[in-house]
Order: sequence, then structure tokens, then C-alpha cells
Amino acid sequence: MYAIVEIAGQQFKVRKDEEIVVHRLDKEPGKKIEFNEVLLVDDGGQVRVGKPFVEGTRIAARVLEHVRGDKVIVFHKKRRKGYQKSTGHRQDFTKIQIENIALKSVSKPKKAKEEEPKSES
Repeated sequence: MYAIVEIAGQQFKVRKDEEIVVHRLDKEPGKKIEFNEVLLVDDGGQVRVGKPFVEGTRIAARVLEHVRGDKVIVFHKKRRKGYQKSTGHRQDFTKIQIENIALKSVSKPKKAKEEEPKSES
């Protein structure tokens, strides 16, 4: 079973007990967090696609730690002018572990009974 979920403006494919790295979340390590913006769920071949989100589906996760990404060097240069500027940047990330993908049982919609045409008498 897997799900496509939107976390902090990005979409991730998640499975149970999987660890993923997302943009920084405002939760302390060890705290639980839930995501309701589930776009797609595949439950053993039965695919549910949301419009835009699958109703009643929740992703439960636990915040493991806050980490920083690799350093990205930003280098500016203007040729023939002697101008060079180098700066660095490290993005903040949060490592989370998916604990559960909770599905709401969906019953098939009942068909409305068709009305018989009234006879004109």
C-alpha cells in the first residue's frame, strides 16, 4: 500500500514505516503529525484518486529529527570587472517516519431507482 501526499507544498510517495526528508516542519522531534492532503491511495491494486484530495484518508507520521542539507555554493562573477562573490546556503529539512496510512472504508454508491413514466389517462 502506498499513497501520494502533499507535505509543505511538495508531493511525496509514501509507504508505511518509510523515512522521508521534507522541508522544515514546525514540530519538535518525537512528536506525531498527521497529513490530510492525500492525493492518491493504492491499496493492493485498488486505486483511489482524490478530487483534489481523497476524503477520510489520513497519514500519521512521527518527526524523527531536524537536519540540514548539503551546502550549495552560490557564485557570482562579472567578467572583466574583477567582481567575484561567493556565498553558501544550507537548507533546513525534517526527517519523518510514516507510521500509518488510515483509509476510510468507502461503500459503493447506491443507484437511485428509476421512476416509471406516468401514463396519461
